[in-house]
Amino acid sequence: MGEISQETVEKYLEANPQFAKEYFNRKLQVEAPSGGAQAPASASFPGRTLAEEAALYLELLEVLLEEAGSVELAAHRALQRLAQLLQADRCSGLQAARRHPTSKFEDNLVVPDREAVFPLDVGIVGWVAHTKKTFNVPDVKKNSHFSDFMDKQTGYVTRNLLATPIVMGKEVLAVFMAVNKVDASEFSKQDEEVFSKYLSFVSIILKLHHTNYLYNIESRRSQILMWSANKVFEELTDVERQFHKALYTVRTYLNCERYSIGLLDMTKEKEFYDEWPVKLGEVEPYKGPKTPDGREVIFYKIIDYILHGKEEIKVIPTPPTDHWTLVSGLPTYVAENGFKGPVDETGWVIKNVLSLPIVNKKEDIVGVATFYNRKDGKPFDEYDEHIAETLTQFLGWSLLNTDTYEKMNNEEFNVIEDCEEKQLVTILKEDLPDPRTADLYEFRFSDLPITEHELIKCGLRLFFEINVVEKFKVPVEVLTRWMYTVRKGYRAVTYHNWRHGFNVGQTMFTLLMTGRLKKYYTDLEAFAMLAAAFCHDIDHRGTNNLYQMKSTSPLARLHGSSILERHHLEYSKTLLQDEVHTLNLWSYMLKLSHSCLFFRKRTMFQKIVDACEKMETEEEAIKYVTIDPTKKEIIMAMMMTACDLSAITKPWEVQSQVALLVANEFWEQGDLERTVLQQQPIPMMDRNKKDELPKLQVGFIDFVCTFVYKEFSRFHKEITPMLNGLQNNRVEWKSLADEYDEKMKLEVQQSFISHDKSIKSKCKQEICFTAHRLRIIRS
Repeated sequence: MGEISQETVEKYLEANPQFAKEYFNRKLQVEAPSGGAQAPASASFPGRTLAEEAALYLELLEVLLEEAGSVELAAHRALQRLAQLLQADRCSGLQAARRHPTSKFEDNLVVPDREAVFPLDVGIVGWVAHTKKTFNVPDVKKNSHFSDFMDKQTGYVTRNLLATPIVMGKEVLAVFMAVNKVDASEFSKQDEEVFSKYLSFVSIILKLHHTNYLYNIESRRSQILMWSANKVFEELTDVERQFHKALYTVRTYLNCERYSIGLLDMTKEKEFYDEWPVKLGEVEPYKGPKTPDGREVIFYKIIDYILHGKEEIKVIPTPPTDHWTLVSGLPTYVAENGFKGPVDETGWVIKNVLSLPIVNKKEDIVGVATFYNRKDGKPFDEYDEHIAETLTQFLGWSLLNTDTYEKMNNEEFNVIEDCEEKQLVTILKEDLPDPRTADLYEFRFSDLPITEHELIKCGLRLFFEINVVEKFKVPVEVLTRWMYTVRKGYRAVTYHNWRHGFNVGQTMFTLLMTGRLKKYYTDLEAFAMLAAAFCHDIDHRGTNNLYQMKSTSPLARLHGSSILERHHLEYSKTLLQDEVHTLNLWSYMLKLSHSCLFFRKRTMFQKIVDACEKMETEEEAIKYVTIDPTKKEIIMAMMMTACDLSAITKPWEVQSQVALLVANEFWEQGDLERTVLQQQPIPMMDRNKKDELPKLQVGFIDFVCTFVYKEFSRFHKEITPMLNGLQNNRVEWKSLADEYDEKMKLEVQQSFISHDKSIKSKCKQEICFTAHRLRIIRS
């Protein structure tokens, strides 16, 4: 018999497949452990031996190990083989859907934009997840749990299915399905066994992936807590800056494209001044929703953090109610409208949202944090919710810092005692001074002959003179208590004390009324400007910002820059939030006057003055200014500067005394720098150079003050007395400076003469000594 070639064998086996199958089943059967006898095949895979089944499992394990880095890819490979083994039209699970047993992964992975999400009470899949049991459904039309939601979405028709959950502990990780048996009307019990055994291997990868995901969640949560704590405790005075620092620092751990923080107005009870804008017709009465504690839902600021593309932060003060971040019922709006169009100029679109309240220790909602679009395209899950909740809880707890700051103000800083009832009654019963007799309308006003108690009454008189007490129905008791408290807020330092605070307020009043600048502002704005002027240097320490930084004072640790200016503002907020001194008008006042604390708008003010000079009528100038809020703010800022420097414009007998007070406060700081800081003070602060004061005053007038009062005199001729006073004082200071210079020249000349005489005397003595030696030598 001739030799049989391999080619001949292969042709025979291909022509006789049944023989080939029986032959290999017989030859590859696994031997029984008790002896050499061969056991019948008992594999659960139909038509396969145990050896073949073991080979399939080994192949599956190899696949799972290869694709362990991607749970979607590993599931895709496993479901492909399952579809073949079960003779199912398709298998699906997690985020992958399989059209055919031979299809590609890229074609079957459902991208996030096309992902369908539905609750556990919808469909057979939902029921499987809810009960955590396997279900074999021969006819889906006869099953009460069936939903054709997905069939309508895809155009596919489901007839029967086999579904089983993947469970880890009490949590369902996924549901896998085999859909539409190809060679039969339903899936068999043997199919169920194959499905269960095969997926037990897949579940290992899923559980490993889920464990790793939980680890990453906890790691992110820890990082968020650590960095939030690090930044929150850097800021003790301002809730807005607290939230901003913490949220910006942890942005990389939030796993979203964008997030926004809405800060809520914390006003609980409506006061008489809350009705002003409504009565003036500026706003409509509030008809919107309220917080659980009864507050109107008013967001006074939105901070929008953009993380997709180029990082950017947008701050929206007083956002409109229709701003996209505040759309009422956002989830419903998204569901109904789909946000098919972009919500901003970049074309960015909202896909999913997670929103939580920020609650303080009193269980009051102080803000709302909203996170948009998970970076991986998936919906936010309960773990994202846990992280966001941890962050918002921490932010709420951090509000304790502001309470600590308030206590520190009361304990370590200036203590303000309540106005004693006897003093309050005394002030209320006493007649307020006549403004004309007291020169309250005059730029030449002097506080020197008036007691500090009388200045409180003068301050009250100024509010009556601008007609705001009657117009806005301000309770006299509230106004009196506030004025008394402001007076107590100023320390007993040499210059920056209550007298200085009152003088700035009186000058603001005079600019508004005598200087006729009131015509550019509403009564409410004038009210706020006068109050801001009284408060502008409250709790001044008698030392400047540089000393605060050099001495590392508590204020320097609280505020990084513009230390005293920020403190005056924060201190006023603390004062105004006190329940005893409630007057929320000042919140409006602070918004109006915050820009007045800094003199940075010289050029812009000069342009306004130039434009008004060319106008023919007063009405034209008023319209030019009032139509633009920015112009009003610029003039307001310059007014505050003119008020703060106004002592330089007073009559010489007043100005000379006040200048000495200012100089003494500077010299006191210089003494501290020399003794406490062990540093040499600058000449202005050096008591040993006090004779240079006139020269310093002339420089101060020329380089700082002249511009201010010259431009105001051009702007309104009624303010010219301030410029005249300044120029008169310059003459006086220049005269003293010249006298000092002449004195110094004379001293220098005398020093030279004395020095010359000394040299001549020494030369004469040297000549005599030399002549004497020569005589000795000759002899």
